[in-house]
Amino acid sequence: MTFEVNGASRAVVLDNRTTLLDTLREHLDLIGAKKGCDHGQCGSCTVLLDGRRVKSCLVFAVTVDGRSVVTVEGLAGSDELSPLQAAFIAQDAFQCGYCTPGQLCSARGMLDEVSHGWPSAVTDDLNAPAELTDAEIRERMAGNLCRCAAYPHIVAAVRETAGVRETTGVRETAGVRGSTAGATRTATR
Repeated sequence: MTFEVNGASRAVVLDNRTTLLDTLREHLDLIGAKKGCDHGQCGSCTVLLDGRRVKSCLVFAVTVDGRSVVTVEGLAGSDELSPLQAAFIAQDAFQCGYCTPGQLCSARGMLDEVSHGWPSAVTDDLNAPAELTDAEIRERMAGNLCRCAAYPHIVAAVRETAGVRETTGVRETAGVRGSTAGATRTATR
């Protein structure tokens, strides 16, 4: 089978029971995605498949033939961190680092979902662009666990990347990449 991984075409011969996670780690030497629970519950194996977040431990590799996968190794340019990775460092959004690759891929996918106007379970107005509140970020990142409890820092890093900043009781939204919402000011909840 052949598929694109981080922008490069890769051909592999696999047993049809091999997961995408095992393919990435054991056959392609991309060890960023971690095997945490191996049941799709922790999110440490999250990657982007055709731009959508997936838990790679639950995806059979044969199903990605001809498709595109982005791992944490592919989020940045060759010599620079992505804005999201830089925000994770600036906000101290990791402790031990085990869940960080999955958190980063999930956050990237989540920000893309918001930019496309996709609502979540806590989106207030389904007819308006989603406001990226802390509750909205937490809901969208709920499938990724962090045993070190770095959640407030992860939310801050996502907020920073999205261009949302908090100032003295008022939340200012500079707009999410691709959003037509523009700059808005609303009271903090």
